[in-house]
Amino acid sequence: MSDQRNLIIAIGLSLAILLGYQFFWEKPRQEQRQQQLVETQASQGSGGSMIPTAPNASGASGSGSAGTIPGAPAAIAPPGAANTVASRDAALKQSPRVTVNGTRLGGSIALKGARIDDLTLLDYKDTIEKDSPAVTLLSPRGAANPYFSQFGWVPVGDLKVPDGETIWRADRPSLTPSRPLTLSWENGQGVRFIQVIEIDDAFMLTVTQRVENNSGQPISIHPFGRISRTHTPNTLGFYILHEGPLAVFNDTLKEVDYDDMQEGPADMTKSVGGWIGITDKYWLAALIPDQKEPFAGTFRYSQPNKQDTYQADFLTQAPQVIAPGATAQTVNHVFAGAKEVHLLDKYEKQLGIARFDLAVDFGWFYFLTKPLFFVLDYFFKLLGNFGLAIMLLTVCVKALFFPLANKSYKAMSKMKALQPEMTKVRERFGDDRTKMNQEMMALYKKEKVNPAAGCLPVVIQIPVFFALYKVMFVTIEMRHQPFFGWIHDLSAPDPMYIFTLFGAIPWDPPQFLMIGIWPIFMGASMYMQQLLNPQPADPVQAKIFLFMPLFFTFLLGSFPAGLVIYWTWNNTLSIAQQWIIMKRMGVSIRPK
Repeated sequence: MSDQRNLIIAIGLSLAILLGYQFFWEKPRQEQRQQQLVETQASQGSGGSMIPTAPNASGASGSGSAGTIPGAPAAIAPPGAANTVASRDAALKQSPRVTVNGTRLGGSIALKGARIDDLTLLDYKDTIEKDSPAVTLLSPRGAANPYFSQFGWVPVGDLKVPDGETIWRADRPSLTPSRPLTLSWENGQGVRFIQVIEIDDAFMLTVTQRVENNSGQPISIHPFGRISRTHTPNTLGFYILHEGPLAVFNDTLKEVDYDDMQEGPADMTKSVGGWIGITDKYWLAALIPDQKEPFAGTFRYSQPNKQDTYQADFLTQAPQVIAPGATAQTVNHVFAGAKEVHLLDKYEKQLGIARFDLAVDFGWFYFLTKPLFFVLDYFFKLLGNFGLAIMLLTVCVKALFFPLANKSYKAMSKMKALQPEMTKVRERFGDDRTKMNQEMMALYKKEKVNPAAGCLPVVIQIPVFFALYKVMFVTIEMRHQPFFGWIHDLSAPDPMYIFTLFGAIPWDPPQFLMIGIWPIFMGASMYMQQLLNPQPADPVQAKIFLFMPLFFTFLLGSFPAGLVIYWTWNNTLSIAQQWIIMKRMGVSIRPK
């Protein structure tokens, strides 16, 4: 039993240290870093960080080898460029534009550089307030935090190709799901470059890059696409959630942290099929090259104008050789929107995108996490309330593990019933550890009690409950979903803080004092569950166990309310199950 207690203590302390590190060290560190970046931008008077421009002939070599791809897009600033910070509206006016009128996407495309750099998610708001603006995903060069997508060509030789300063000609003033947009530009050497951009009814844009060679000589080019993001975003910093550059190369997910990009060189991987992009918790910007053509995907970092700039790009490995009078084209896609599981699955199937669903961080237990999401989503559609769906799913999981949990609780109940006898043995042989352990084993054998029987069923359930926890933390479907009463957003912490007397005192308490009602319920349920378990004989261990509910109450104050409700409800069901078993076995429920 001592070993079992030690295991539980070790697990509890490890979890507490890990979560405590995230909330009390890593999260404040990220916030401090964000503030420092803002102050640096203000002091420099130039937050319009330099962004990469499309490579042109000056950066190309004459070699057409696909092994070391010539003129690969590099995250460098154009010579002499120095943009100053402007308001977003002012930055948008720095280039002629074509309006994007999508069903779920709005914004515009810059004709200067043919950048897709102004997109908002029309059906997602920044906050739950009625007048909250729509979520802005992509922003233009010259604004505070440029974030854009761009397609172009890398030439083999001295061919003049469009770059970031090129002004394209548009065939219409707007892009809609029913009417594609055609951009064109001629290089003065008899070569015409065309981009046909289409938008569907959600978040996917199709970009067809076409080159018409009307010159008298064959030309060779490599189509490319890039996503560039200036400024390091303020991530949550959770070990269970990746935010930053990511890709699927050769059916394998690759995740890169912002910090790692700053410390290492450009990271290139060759692949056939897959995608590459940058993700936030809920939003994704991703490039999807032609799934049948080999490409090289690269993550790059630079500091133009002393601003952190991150780039994810792809370049086709084999050059397109275009004879005089001939035309060549390649069809790519760019996703810019919310990471809705069903939508990502739809695109994966329709467009043949390799492992596109991995844009949602389902984690190590993917085989459990994703099915659990589908069940939770089904319950939500059935009940119309995500909080109730969480509770129903928890009941189903508890029912699934009912036989195992029964064994665990019966074993703990037997151990609780034996506590008086175990205390006597410790008092008689306290100074002789060997003799005490022998007497304990004899007592277990006599009473047919296995001290480890209560531990194994719990260990078996850990992957399932972790997967359920992960589902509720990483999927966007819970965002801005109300529960009952004061919980208007299950993805946000409980706002009814006890240290403000539930809003009666107008002050902002420190982060660790932002404790809502549901975290208190959770702590109380955790304490009640401990009372039903066998109490440690060691006074130090007993104090640690007594302290844990209080610690987790403060710790979970910053957790999304949906997760706290799940944890509270799961504890409540466990208490009810254990209480019934103890009553049937005639075990005293009151602590000794």
